[in-house]
Amino acid sequence: MEIEKLDATGLLCPLPVLKARKRLAALAPGDQLHMTADDPAAVIDVPHFCVEAGHALTETRTEGAAELYIITKGG
Repeated sequence: MEIEKLDATGLLCPLPVLKARKRLAALAPGDQLHMTADDPAAVIDVPHFCVEAGHALTETRTEGAAELYIITKGG
């Protein structure tokens, strides 16, 4: 399993999700994307994106002023 990291802090909607989509496209099913984002809309946008795109939002946790989203690519 590969783990890709994406720092989307400072980016506003829809940029965190757009960058996550692009980064996930290069990964194999089962690989993970660890994305850090501080956009308040991301708490709604990221779970919605995962459901729509067939990925699993494996974990969400607060890290300082940002949230860490662990997304497992679906297949």
